[in-house]
Amino acid sequence: MKVRVDDIKEREKQLFYEEAPDAFPSLAAVTTDKFCTFIAPVTVSLTVFREYDHIRTNGKIKTRVRMKCSRCLAEFDVDVDSSFILIYSKANQLSNDEDEIELGDEDLISVAYTGDEIDFSPEIAEQVIMELPIKPLCKEDCQGLCPQCGADLNESECGCEKSVHNLTFSALKNFKVEK
Repeated sequence: MKVRVDDIKEREKQLFYEEAPDAFPSLAAVTTDKFCTFIAPVTVSLTVFREYDHIRTNGKIKTRVRMKCSRCLAEFDVDVDSSFILIYSKANQLSNDEDEIELGDEDLISVAYTGDEIDFSPEIAEQVIMELPIKPLCKEDCQGLCPQCGADLNESECGCEKSVHNLTFSALKNFKVEK
């Protein structure tokens, strides 16, 4: 989604749109990598206004994805719902100092733009990706799969021996020192 910079005034401008996840290249890549499957379009609500020498964007995104649990491999759905703030500044207004500086909170939400249009799509896709769980779990107390027989321990207990072995020093278990 692109907006002309001249159309953004000090008065808030509300933007709403819904896009297929395939319209965002980085979201299409996540789907291609089979990390998740999008089962709903990406719904975006933006409030855009000019603030001093930059453009402030308050946004909200929603979508739904299907993922595989990292413990039991069962598929489950995750609602992605995120609010964010981004501050767009003209590319030549940002500092190009090569000295090492500490970034403040304001710097972490700053985005540079060039030309007379701002494309919100890359940052929106980034917000969706940041909301996806790194280690997806179907439920907080997922028991996972039995390491010996592969049974789903969420459904039933398996008949495998439940002895706990520490494999750290297992190579030394029969080691004997003679004096």
